[in-house]
Amino acid sequence: MPKDSSHVPRSIEALRELAVAIGRGEAPVSLGSKAHAVLARLVAQPEAVAFRTITELSDDFGVNPSTLTRLATRLGFSGFADFQAVFRDSLSRNSRHFYTQQAHRLMDRPLARETTAEMDVVVKLAQESINNVEGFLSQLEPDELRSAAQRLATARRVRVHGLRQIHSLASFLTYGLGMVRADVSLLDGPGLGVAEGLAQLEPDDVLVVASVAPYTRSVVEVAHAAAQAGIDVIALTDFRASPLVPPAHHAFFIPHDSSYISNSMGAYLVFCECLVNLVARELGDAALQALERREGFIGELGIEVL
Repeated sequence: MPKDSSHVPRSIEALRELAVAIGRGEAPVSLGSKAHAVLARLVAQPEAVAFRTITELSDDFGVNPSTLTRLATRLGFSGFADFQAVFRDSLSRNSRHFYTQQAHRLMDRPLARETTAEMDVVVKLAQESINNVEGFLSQLEPDELRSAAQRLATARRVRVHGLRQIHSLASFLTYGLGMVRADVSLLDGPGLGVAEGLAQLEPDDVLVVASVAPYTRSVVEVAHAAAQAGIDVIALTDFRASPLVPPAHHAFFIPHDSSYISNSMGAYLVFCECLVNLVARELGDAALQALERREGFIGELGIEVL
């Protein structure tokens, strides 16, 4: 990074853009994979970075405090305090604490005497999902969101791909998009395999891919193959150091920190609901017509019981 202080990122948004650019090899500074992963986690947790000590943060990330100091200086800051000031200044300007305050009210509320260990588990998981939703809200870029919704609305074909636990998320998003537009399916929906699914797509079609740490290798490979073929890739993932970011035209970062036995999908489902609504808004009357047509078949076939 040039020593000229004018080139040092002075906002959380600029740091997030830098983290993505580093992953794509498009930044004026390079970082090792470990340092890049730490930067991606830092910009995903602005409140923690703003108000926790360097020792607390290094303990959370499993690194030495000196690693955070070296990262800051590598990015052009005078030290970690200078780096941390970016987060404190940004948060003080935005004053976005509503969701955090709501979460604290839930956690601080005394439990009734009859509350059981089972209720404690439910409250804890619910609180963690609230935190994850807040986490993706704090990282959303309106222009990026609008552009992705437009592509999902106007592309001739849309395919969605995710494996293992994420397969359920891919199915959920496919169903939602399929309510408001035609030619949406899972990439390997017919059971023919991903290669055959990719072969059905043409340049400017859209592929939505999703994976979180530990990332599924084949999903990453599919994303790269699609991008090389001129297919627009939209990635739903966790950090800016995710291997899904380099091949993606649009990437959205959704935390999954939780005491759930696996990766928590709550915030991912909420994000997908938001995305479907935005696509429906882009489509306007066409979305309404698609929903009416669907409802007509449901009624004709007597699928629902009132």
